Amino acid sequence: MTKIFYVEDEPALGKIVKESLQTRKYEVIMAEDGKIALNIFPESKPDICVLDIMLPKMDGYQLAKAIRQIKPDMPIIFLTAKSQVEDVLKGFESGGNDYLKKPFSLEELIVRIENLLCLTKGHKQNGKQEIAFGKFVFHPNKFELMDPNGETKRLSHKEAGILMMLIDKTNQTTERKDILLKLWGDDSYFNSRNLDVYITKLRDLLKADPSIQIITIKGIGYYFSV
Repeated sequence: MTKIFYVEDEPALGKIVKESLQTRKYEVIMAEDGKIALNIFPESKPDICVLDIMLPKMDGYQLAKAIRQIKPDMPIIFLTAKSQVEDVLKGFESGGNDYLKKPFSLEELIVRIENLLCLTKGHKQNGKQEIAFGKFVFHPNKFELMDPNGETKRLSHKEAGILMMLIDKTNQTTERKDILLKLWGDDSYFNSRNLDVYITKLRDLLKADPSIQIITIKGIGYYFSV
């Protein structure tokens, strides 16, 4: 049974979501503020975290960073009423893997949970310990990218997933829709904007090797050239 660590400070919403997830055969451990959540997280041993951002005592961003220090590969989904690009970026930079805007449907939350768990499991089962391309070395199992200077950058699940899809089709075109459906579960406008943010971040990470390019093919997808 999948164990979800759910942190939400609105008791009514929390109760509805928790009970709804339990009827779908998920085990749910719930906390109502960031500090309590951090105290009980280590012994909870969840499979995935679903965190509201606007929490008392310690917000979701701070909590995610603390969870990452305890368990670096823990999948994390943020729930928030905020949807500006800067808020999305802050969420990813603090350790979030996905971002769900309130109000949300239970079905959408479950799709996000299952997609993220599937992606995490896929990386753990990936037989390749490292992939060399250009002047970089990618460790898919660790979500790590080593640059030409030997410095290692930890990637989010989405960053690693996109990079893996691009590498799998090196010197070919990866369709934008395929990335959205595989990593987000749908190709909505909001998710498409998120993909734009990730592509920009990956280009920035890879600029140390000018021979590597992520070329946008308008209306189709991305050509990954090495």
